[in-house]
Amino acid sequence: MATPQPDSLPLKGRRILVCRPQPEADRLASRFCDAGADARVMPLIAREPLPEDPATRTLILNLDEFAHVIAVSPYAAALLLDWLDEWWPQTPTGIHWYGVGAGTATVLSNYGLETRQPETGHTSEDLLQLPELATLNHEKVLVVRGQEGRELIPQTLERRGARVTVLPLYRRFCPDYDKATLNAMLNDFSPEAIVTLSGETLNNLIALSDNTGHNLENTLLVVPVERIAEQARLAGLRRTCIPGSLADSSIVAAVAGQLASLDGGSGNTK
Repeated sequence: MATPQPDSLPLKGRRILVCRPQPEADRLASRFCDAGADARVMPLIAREPLPEDPATRTLILNLDEFAHVIAVSPYAAALLLDWLDEWWPQTPTGIHWYGVGAGTATVLSNYGLETRQPETGHTSEDLLQLPELATLNHEKVLVVRGQEGRELIPQTLERRGARVTVLPLYRRFCPDYDKATLNAMLNDFSPEAIVTLSGETLNNLIALSDNTGHNLENTLLVVPVERIAEQARLAGLRRTCIPGSLADSSIVAAVAGQLASLDGGSGNTK
């Protein structure tokens, strides 16, 4: 592969902090580095599978009773497939599989499952626009997610007539960083842009910034949707950037465009 030339590095010298979970954080940071940035990683969400219990095992063994199975994240989808490998030598048939966003759908599709995903967008709201989920006359739906999560999908599908079961397969938590690490990442490094792709990540960042005295007001925050941008504004943070998609290339391009716009004095970060 040819080495990028300096004039083809849109983020040359820019300081970017990636706060995604691993392994996504390292992968995205690598793409930023390819664009010339000084990209560092400080995940503000960590994940771990929940211990196996009889209730989870029963739901997996009865998976063929569900008409629809929805995975809300790539991590949820991957854990579900681990369970399928363990308990289903042959994948149950007759199920409609769904991924919230392209990344989640890809995990299921790569396993050989015919997977539906939003035609545009990557949110729960976008998924709920699918015609297959419009009217659910007592059909059983399994929503695979983390221990805590938005209730939009279960509540909406129940209103549409579905019998919804939520299957939590993992928990999320904020990693514990010592004060020296936080000062190095936030104050010494002083990132120009920080990638915060969930409301929980943004809340953790704000709390840690308050604890270290770091001012986020002049930092570009990369957020996934308008709902999280509004959350940032309510916290007094108005420099937000919403990529066209959550693909690594889209995130990098959006940051490059927004930082260039700020350099030009437009101040337009939306």
